Formats: sequence, structure tokens, C-alpha cells
Amino acid sequence: MKGILARKIGMTRVICSESGLMTPVTLLEVSPSSVLEVKTTDNHGYAAAVLGAFERKKFGKNENKKFKFIKELLLEEGQEIKKGDSLDVSTLEGVEKVKITGVSKGRGFMGVVKRYNFSRGPETHGSHHHREPGSVGTCAKPARILKGKKMPGHQGAAKVTVQNVKVVQIDTENNMIALKGAVPGAKNGFVFIRE
Repeated sequence: MKGILARKIGMTRVICSESGLMTPVTLLEVSPSSVLEVKTTDNHGYAAAVLGAFERKKFGKNENKKFKFIKELLLEEGQEIKKGDSLDVSTLEGVEKVKITGVSKGRGFMGVVKRYNFSRGPETHGSHHHREPGSVGTCAKPARILKGKKMPGHQGAAKVTVQNVKVVQIDTENNMIALKGAVPGAKNGFVFIRE
């Protein structure tokens, strides 16, 4: 499996040479990822490489805190990666579609109308039920709120994975990659790109 670590720069648009149409793209800066550790099936139960990218200016004596972004990349049988190797954007050359994992934008605390698109209550005749969720509990049995009930709460700031994202351009000189459409997360947020 191929994979790299990147940082979201922002969105723009490019003209596709094939169709001549404008395509919205997200630009990502790819820092060369260092292989910090290689996990094997014999020792750990699965084969993976621990990647680190985007070095800190100050990290002290602890080598594990040297990088801002660390992720595990699962390896396929026969795929050889050694500790100390470096993976850059050229790793994804020839790949048409990728899978992206990032942390979505935090939206704060939301009520049920905005969070789940509940309809509003009556606005007139003395009603005090405008944006409330309504009845949430049950009667004597089981006398509790069931798990999974749609309630007000925190929205966003969660791990999101988007699959089958098309690779539009790869710039090996500037370590940049352009992916079609939106990518989860805010600007300067870290994302994990896999084949």
C-alpha cells in the first residue's frame, strides 16, 4: 500500500486539459515522510510502517516528538520499507484515486434543528416549543433514554475518511498534490493520503 502525510493549503481551480472544464481542487503540501519504525507480523501481529512528517523546530531529546504528524501505514506482503527511508509525493505517481483521512472542522455545540435538521415547533398561540428536541424518554419500561437518540451536542472535530478522491496533478518539484473536490479539515490541517 502506498501512502504519504500532507498538510491542507486550501482550494483553487484548474483547467482540465482533456475536457477544458474548470475543476475545483484542494492543494496539499507533502512533506517527505520519514519511516520511524517498521512493524512486522512476527513481532506485532501485523505489518506496518510508522511515518513521521513536518519536523518541529524544537523537540528536546525525545525523538518521538520530533515530528508534528505521525501515522501508521499498513504494508502489503512483499513490500519492503526500512527504518530511515523517506517517502515523498512521487510515491503516488501513477495512482488515479486515493483515500484521505483527516479531522473535520469543529462546529461547536449545536441544537437538534441545526445538527439533525429537525423541524421547528409552533411559533404562535403561546407555544414555548420552538427549537427543542421534544419528548426524549420512554415510560416505565425501560425508564431511560435509549442509546443513539438524536440529541443536542458537539458537532465536527471528528476523524473523517473520504474514498475514491481523484488525483488531478502531482508536482514533484514543489512537493504538492492537487486532489479533486474538498478534503476534510481546516487550512493547515494534517491529512493522511493512501492508495
